[in-house]
Amino acid sequence: MRQPDPLGRPGTTPPVPGRPALFSALVALAVVTWQVLVHGPLARLDERVSRALVDTVPRPLSELGADLGNLAVALPVLGCAMAYAVWRGRRTAALYAGLAMALVPLLVIPLKEWTARPGPLEPWAQGYYPSGHTATAVVAYFGAAFLVSNRLIPVAAVLTAVTGTGLILRGYHWPLDVLASLCLGALILAVSSTRQRSRNTCRSSG
Repeated sequence: MRQPDPLGRPGTTPPVPGRPALFSALVALAVVTWQVLVHGPLARLDERVSRALVDTVPRPLSELGADLGNLAVALPVLGCAMAYAVWRGRRTAALYAGLAMALVPLLVIPLKEWTARPGPLEPWAQGYYPSGHTATAVVAYFGAAFLVSNRLIPVAAVLTAVTGTGLILRGYHWPLDVLASLCLGALILAVSSTRQRSRNTCRSSG
């Protein structure tokens, strides 16, 4: 079996988490969503933890971290990586990275409307679960790393972690909002990578 090239050369595919990890992400997403819907003990604990964490760091600092999940920041990063992949002859990989990003609002928006969870600092508002900024960061930064070089995966992990932490500390999202989006983003990337692998396999055998 061909292994992913750490330099992301043409013809390589991104690493895909094993089935146990993906199954765990799916189960975690389902359990967290259920707890948010019924306002169960996990959701109540989540709210207590959030209230203890909000504004424990200066707001400009947490705001800076949260901004990494903005479309205006994350999309150009992915766009540059897609352009690089196309230049290296990896058009299919760039296409699937773009499709993965397009899936984010298609999945996040219905979940927000269905759960209608209020925000930590805006209890009168709804639509905070899951975190769109976190899902955007996961798919954009990890997608960019897969396209350019797998050596950048730790950088993508740090950027995603900073985004989620900033959102929680600033009070823009509950911790479970961020956790759910991490799981959702991992599933989106896994589906995209699997489809890409299947396409490459068909081309090789054809």
